[in-house]
Amino acid sequence: MKYQVSQYLKFLIRSSNQHGVHSPFVYNLVTKCFYDRKTYPAYKAITAYKKALTNNKEIITITDLGAGSLTSNQNTRPIRSIAKHAGTSLKRAKLLYRLVNYLECQLVLELGTSLGIGTHAMALGKNSKISTVEGCPNIYNFTKENLKSLTNTTLIHSDFSSAIENLKSNAYDLVFFDGHHTKQATLAYFEALLNSTHNDSVFIFDDIYWSEDMTEAWETIKQHPKVKVTIDTFYWGLVFFRKEQEKEHFTIRL
Repeated sequence: MKYQVSQYLKFLIRSSNQHGVHSPFVYNLVTKCFYDRKTYPAYKAITAYKKALTNNKEIITITDLGAGSLTSNQNTRPIRSIAKHAGTSLKRAKLLYRLVNYLECQLVLELGTSLGIGTHAMALGKNSKISTVEGCPNIYNFTKENLKSLTNTTLIHSDFSSAIENLKSNAYDLVFFDGHHTKQATLAYFEALLNSTHNDSVFIFDDIYWSEDMTEAWETIKQHPKVKVTIDTFYWGLVFFRKEQEKEHFTIRL
């Protein structure tokens, strides 16, 4: 936690808003999507889903295949605690919804379903089809039941490496890396899915300042020759592969 606080202070110093962004693509993304203040009808469903989870007192046994939790080392946790501390925040769930619509993402892969807060938000996007992978059997079963009404969403119970082997033949519009917060794993999944992109694909990496290890992974990803544009929002790192653009890195406050 100390590392995250120090990194956030540094982030505030070097970050900016749309001013000074000379890339038309990034400028439009920031002004028309990141800073879009409209209230969409889907926000009611996103808020209701999150609220139901934060009110859920059920206790679940966790099998954690990733880097664990920064707030709890117990293997039994209340659903409401997971929703509050580990689940996607309401603000970022709404942003996921806007991103899927703004970037016209149809085929989406999520590594790390958890309670499905982000999954649910992306599934509400127009024409989106979501494949989402969860390693913990109890969370998988819980979330599959909660998201059963979403016909455009496929939940997969698997470790990430095995799932990627079975799914990497697709070309994804968006891949959301939201689990297994270690440098080695993050870079392995990134490399494994590089050929599952097209020119307009976006990769979103969650918690790039989770640890020094994760920040090192993010810095390595930024330097990859296929990566053209990156946007550091502190909680997320966004990666674009647009061949027509010069390589640029942006740090944007949300």
